[in-house]
Amino acid sequence: MYFFTDTEQKYLINKLLPKARERGIEEELRGWNWHSSPVKPYYESKIPMYLVCSQYCPTHRDVYLKLVENVRERFNYRVSQGIGMHKLVEFLISSYQDGKEVEFEKWWEEKSKNISDPGWVEPMRRRAIKIWELVETQIKYQLIKRKSEQPYSNKRDILATAIPLLVGHRVSGELLGLSGLLTIDAYDYLRNIVFDLKVSDEEKDWYRLYPTGYAMVLESIYEVPIDIGVVVYLRFNRDDEPYVKKDMFFIDDDLRSWWIEERDKKLKIVAERLDPGLPKKCEETCIYYHYCRGEGT
Repeated sequence: MYFFTDTEQKYLINKLLPKARERGIEEELRGWNWHSSPVKPYYESKIPMYLVCSQYCPTHRDVYLKLVENVRERFNYRVSQGIGMHKLVEFLISSYQDGKEVEFEKWWEEKSKNISDPGWVEPMRRRAIKIWELVETQIKYQLIKRKSEQPYSNKRDILATAIPLLVGHRVSGELLGLSGLLTIDAYDYLRNIVFDLKVSDEEKDWYRLYPTGYAMVLESIYEVPIDIGVVVYLRFNRDDEPYVKKDMFFIDDDLRSWWIEERDKKLKIVAERLDPGLPKKCEETCIYYHYCRGEGT
């Protein structure tokens, strides 16, 4: 999921990295300048990363409902599936990093207990086992490859270079006006690349805000420049076969400025308790649809 193909590796080395070195980043837009404008947050309120980046609600009323009115969201199949796939990938990669080989059925037996709708269990299981097989195959390939390249390395060194990822990495976003505990899908610590996984059939330009925001948070904490982000799109065909596509990009000044603008706009909603009102049209898949258009109106 977070491993590059040969073609992607060539694109990274020959296209993205030279572009990043040539264009560079304005110093004032680095995360480590959290104490100075424009990165500095001017509200005391804190907000989760997903609400900063999300553009599902055209008026951003989801921010108001979640953080001001404390309205409880209602998860649908799509959202529940996305959460489950994130947990699966994180668990499997971290297990191999710990030197443990685990069985899908044992993991699924425990996790399936948390699925709220019984009708979702079997379709989720069919897709989950396909993702498990895909990720496990990728991990084993990386381990075999590194062993052949580093015949004198010990097990720890092979694991560290074959799977150079912090998955489900927990960090504080408080310096940037974010929640005290954020979870980054994956961070490649050898190449300073941030990954964000989206279980989605649609590619959206604002999905790039997630790696951008996480890169700035990591810069604020570790003071290491992070210039490359990747949105990993996971989708399924009619036979539940997975398809993975990566959107690799340079986290440039425009993306950083866009992320700051979104953060400030939504922090203002929370700090000043501003109800932005209903949009002209709501998607039925919105986790607040039941409140805005249903029994909560």
